Amino acid sequence: MATFLYRLGRLSFRRRVLVSAVWALVLVALGIGALTLSGSLSNSVTIPGTESQRAADQLAERFPQAAAGGGTARVVIAAPEGHTVVDDAGKAAVEAVVAKLKTAPKVAAVADPYQMGSIAPQHHDVALVQVSYAVKGFELTDAERQALLDSAGPARQAGFQVEFGGDAVQGIPATDATEGIGVAIAAVVLIITFGSLVAAGIPLLTALIGVGIGMAGIMLASGFLELNSNTPVLALMIGLAVGIDYALFIVSRYRHELSEGREPEEAAGRAAGTAGSAVVFAGLTVIIALAGLTVVGIPFLGEMGIAAAITVAIAVLIALTLLPAVLGFAGRRVQGGRIRLRRAPSAQTHGERWARFVARYRVPVLVLALAGLAVVALPAASMQLGLPNDSTAAPDSTQRKAYDLVSRSFGEGANGPLLVVVDTSASRDPGQAVNQAVADLKLPDVAATTPPHTNPVTGITLLTVIPKSGPGSTQTEDLVSSIRDRGATLHDRTGASLMVTGQTAANIDVSAKLSDAMLPYLALIVGLAFILLMLVFRSVVVPLKATLGFLGSVVATFGAVVAVFQWGWLADLLGVQTTGPIMSMLPILLIGVLFGLAMDYQVFLVTRMREEHVHGADPAEAMVTGFRHGSRVVVAAALIMISVFAGFVLAESSLIQSIGFALAFGVLVDAFVVRMTIVPAVMSLLGRGAWWLPKWLNRILPNVDVEGEKLTKQLDSSSEGGDGRELVGAGGR
Repeated sequence: MATFLYRLGRLSFRRRVLVSAVWALVLVALGIGALTLSGSLSNSVTIPGTESQRAADQLAERFPQAAAGGGTARVVIAAPEGHTVVDDAGKAAVEAVVAKLKTAPKVAAVADPYQMGSIAPQHHDVALVQVSYAVKGFELTDAERQALLDSAGPARQAGFQVEFGGDAVQGIPATDATEGIGVAIAAVVLIITFGSLVAAGIPLLTALIGVGIGMAGIMLASGFLELNSNTPVLALMIGLAVGIDYALFIVSRYRHELSEGREPEEAAGRAAGTAGSAVVFAGLTVIIALAGLTVVGIPFLGEMGIAAAITVAIAVLIALTLLPAVLGFAGRRVQGGRIRLRRAPSAQTHGERWARFVARYRVPVLVLALAGLAVVALPAASMQLGLPNDSTAAPDSTQRKAYDLVSRSFGEGANGPLLVVVDTSASRDPGQAVNQAVADLKLPDVAATTPPHTNPVTGITLLTVIPKSGPGSTQTEDLVSSIRDRGATLHDRTGASLMVTGQTAANIDVSAKLSDAMLPYLALIVGLAFILLMLVFRSVVVPLKATLGFLGSVVATFGAVVAVFQWGWLADLLGVQTTGPIMSMLPILLIGVLFGLAMDYQVFLVTRMREEHVHGADPAEAMVTGFRHGSRVVVAAALIMISVFAGFVLAESSLIQSIGFALAFGVLVDAFVVRMTIVPAVMSLLGRGAWWLPKWLNRILPNVDVEGEKLTKQLDSSSEGGDGRELVGAGGR
């Protein structure tokens, strides 16, 4: 592979105009397609096969007039102080809102609060209007969503407060200029690393082109597929981070080859064949980890993983083709225009000094690092998973205000009603079955149950249950389980079936499914990590140490996420406006993404240690030498990734905030605590034992040569003085 990449790098360098034109054409074509054919992104989080989804499908097929599968909105109308919603002025204001809602586009039904009895029982100062849509909430256009919000006009003009909740109000989370802060910091890191504006600008340029292509492709696909609204955000943050990092590795090697006196074309070929080989392996680990999200059986999560994996694949392809082409335009200027930010370092670099310090005090350093990980990981034991609802919205948003008004006037459970579907088509006595179901719903945590609404043709009865607890509470989760348990008893007694659905029940089912999938996915990733690293390092101990270190990074990151987003520690400093359960999808996403990034650092840092060891260096000296060569680029790469991910902490969406924080903290811990502290300490402690591999296993394992060592030997021994022309002309292996 190294030889193929060497030839590809030289070809791209020579044909730089053609290569650049092809990539520009791809970007323009996908961009036009995204502008003309893109569709709507979805806020819905559903999993086929769950009880809530089966019930929703049953309602859509056999009770469509209930509009149970469509978007919903809660319109909360509060009278000014000294007034009520049942006096003449109050009734006029509420009825004006109801009238406008009935004429709003895509509205299927509006529940009049006076007919439904949804008036605050104590002071009669709040009315709750339930709105059902004929389409799902995410399918509403901005104009249709605005029509919902405009219905508040008459009441607000009369001095009434009107707030809106429900999924029909939720827009698609968008990235804004604040995330560009991460890119700006990455640019500063690149300038410091290279000391050259040209060299620093090239990784940014190629990464932005790659992300542009990936994002345009995702938006184009949204016109044909239902994609979750967080799909492009994940692809954006991952694509930016790895795109800059992969280009950083290759540009660093290109500059090194130029400093050795080689011609630019030869330097580009060698950089692609050596550093490019490591980029391919690193990219594959990220791609496999992200694509592996499809095996957990959760469609929207699999789509997010595939989209991000494709973006990473694009970043790898650009690093191997467009980057050498851009280097062809830049030539030797990547070394020119140097910016002197500090005095030149001594021969013993900071990395080497750190490695020798760790080797000298390896036991206390190792104990201290492991103790630090354990302390940070402690909050993970109390991690509570859930999905966002109006209670997690920003305090100044209309959704949060509506949630608080409803909670104060009707109880928290009114924000998350449960829909109970009773199918009496197989019952011997449908009427008695419905009565039994109503009786079974008289549970301690049930605040109210609406009268049964029956479709006599299909035998489907719909009841709405109002819990006493909020939609994200464990009490409501227990209530859903209790109702479902009574469904089995109801079936035995009457032959009727009972299922629970609605947004609250669906969120509970999705969270449970995601929680159940986390350990199997983690086992898959850990097993994959062990096999891949055994191929690269030809050792059993090094992969075991690397995977254990990865687990330490994951658990510590879980602890930090719980402390910030669930407990509220440092929430004000980080701009986290609300705290609550951790997003259900976050742990699996974090495991997949952090695995790929952790393996990147492991490969770039430890492969040079192995190379020095194979060449006969003492194990301790091999560790120090390998660390000296790899630490600078790993530090720069980690700082870039942390900067890019941390920029997303400033986003409006709590999910995007938590993903950005988790990835930034995870990279920080894995790069600086695990890879650059624990790894050299353990390598120094184990000595030659770190490279132990059974002879029988050594014979059957293929040699992947990630560092391109064989290619370098071939080129250096060629009769052309190392310029590679003979190898290229022969089409070498």
